[in-house]
Amino acid sequence: VHGENFPSQVVERHNKPEVEAQSSPELLLNSVVIAKDEGEKVLIETSINSVRVSIRIKQSDDVEKLLTERFTAFLTQRAEWFLIMRRKPVPGYDLSLLITNDHVETMLKHKIVDFVINFMQEIDKEIKDMKLGMNSRARLVAGQFLGSFQ
Repeated sequence: VHGENFPSQVVERHNKPEVEAQSSPELLLNSVVIAKDEGEKVLIETSINSVRVSIRIKQSDDVEKLLTERFTAFLTQRAEWFLIMRRKPVPGYDLSLLITNDHVETMLKHKIVDFVINFMQEIDKEIKDMKLGMNSRARLVAGQFLGSFQ
C-alpha cells in the first residue's frame, strides 16, 4: 500500500487517486491479477498515491449470481460505512475497494491489509450461507405445499 501524498500534475492544489484519474501514465504501476479461475479473481491496480482492489466473486449458478448481485448492491449502497469501498465496481468485477494516501496516513497499514483479506473471505462465506438458508427455506415451503395435496 503506497502512502505517498502526490499532487496532481494537471490541476493545481488537487490530489486525486491516480489509479482512478489515470491522467499521467508514468504514475501508474503494474497491475496484478490473482485468479483461481475466470469466475473468481482479484485485480490489484497500483499508482503513486493509491491502490484499487477489484474482486470478482465466484458464482457457480443462477442463484449465486442473484445473491451476489443483491449482496453487492446492498454493500455499495452503504459504501461510506466501509470508507475504502467504491460505489461502482470496475467493469467485469463485483466489488472494488479504493485505498488512497489519506487512508494510509490515517489508518494502520497492516489493519487495512487485514480488512481487505478478511472482507474477501467473509463475502464468499456470507453468500454461501445465504444460499444454504435459501435452499432450506425452499425445501420447507415445497414440503408444506406438497403436503397440502395429501
